[in-house]
Amino acid sequence: MLEKRTDGRKFEELRKIEAKVGIIKRANGSAMFKIGDTIAIAAVYGPRELHPRFLQNPEKGVLRCIYDMTTFSVSERKKPGPNRRSTEISLVTEKALLPVLDLSMYPTSVIDVFIEIIQANSGTRCAGITAASMALAHAGIPMKDLVSAVSVGKVGGRIMVDLNKDEEDFKEFGGATDIPIAYIPRNGEFTLLQLDGEIHKEELIKALEIGREACKIIHKEQQKALKEIYKEIE
Repeated sequence: MLEKRTDGRKFEELRKIEAKVGIIKRANGSAMFKIGDTIAIAAVYGPRELHPRFLQNPEKGVLRCIYDMTTFSVSERKKPGPNRRSTEISLVTEKALLPVLDLSMYPTSVIDVFIEIIQANSGTRCAGITAASMALAHAGIPMKDLVSAVSVGKVGGRIMVDLNKDEEDFKEFGGATDIPIAYIPRNGEFTLLQLDGEIHKEELIKALEIGREACKIIHKEQQKALKEIYKEIE
């Protein structure tokens, strides 16, 4: 059984988080979310007319998310351009965000969300979802609530929140199980739940409980960042 975390945190403790909104002037909405050493930047463009026209939905707008990592975001240089992993994360990001969006005001249109990871130390898809949610709100897209995301999991027999890279790669005591989640605090719904590894039912329930509490902390930081930029406008 693991006695302590690799970076000294408590098992239910997040890494240091930071959120900013309005960081890209030419975007309709933009945000940055940092958790530990992982930094995600999101930019929203649209709503704008979707081309080619056969992809248009006459009843509501289309959300299109594009996730990528810069070549210098990790210690080993990443090959430029999309890959299978980035395509998969782009799709799960769309599904995580759609439940809070009202796109009925934008028929035949598309809202593009570009997410770039400029520094990575685990939890990149969750950081990207969190940043994208703030960017959409900054762009003025009607939303029921912000979406907050974090990874939870089981490492060395311990349930913990916000796994770092060392914990994801942990091999002893049964290794690591990584569970990225996205959460809507207002109604208590999860919009993303993935699982890589093995975990018992009772452990999963505990992991989701601490993940829910962590998302509430992240949600407050998201709200704070949005309130700060509108204070500046006033």
